[in-house]
Amino acid sequence: GWAGRGKMAAGGAADAQARFGHSVKGLLTEKVTSCGTDVIALTKQVLKGSRSAELLGQAARNMVMQEDAILHSEDSLRKMAIITTHLQYQ
Repeated sequence: GWAGRGKMAAGGAADAQARFGHSVKGLLTEKVTSCGTDVIALTKQVLKGSRSAELLGQAARNMVMQEDAILHSEDSLRKMAIITTHLQYQ
């Protein structure tokens, strides 16, 4: 009787170990999947951030160009006003 019981106990332990190994594998798979999802989300966020920086840089360059155009127009208007004043005195 004792030998049979020992075998059953060993079999039960092996079974428990197999179940434990299986659940650990499941948890690991879950964690890896979750980690992969997080990496994808982070990558998307970083790309969106770099795109935003790119757009901001473009907007800044456009503003500088417009500012130059405005200053040039202002200068032209000032010159025209001077010419107009001179013409009125003639």
